[in-house]
Amino acid sequence: MGGHHHDLKVPDWKIYKVEDAPRLMEVKQALARQGLKDPWLRNEVWRHDTKQFGTKGRRLATCFFRGFPLGLAAFLVTIGIEQALNIPWQASRPGHEHHGHGDTGHH
Repeated sequence: MGGHHHDLKVPDWKIYKVEDAPRLMEVKQALARQGLKDPWLRNEVWRHDTKQFGTKGRRLATCFFRGFPLGLAAFLVTIGIEQALNIPWQASRPGHEHHGHGDTGHH
């Protein structure tokens, strides 16, 4: 679409070794005990690189809380505007108005 092009750098597949991921080594050894081998196991090594991608919990927290600061700021601005303009918190609906019934309850 025009504009600035950034070169996409695809990492060399040889840098990912199953031996660098202890949990995947467990899988590899469990498969070997059954006489099996997973040729695609190396494709999962990147998920276990905590230096580059963080821990699973950190990735999950980032996913859920990424927009939290912006959302909190928008919430506080909305509350401030409602207070400044004296907008009621809950708009009254027809038939649900309060007619000066203090704490004595409804009739």
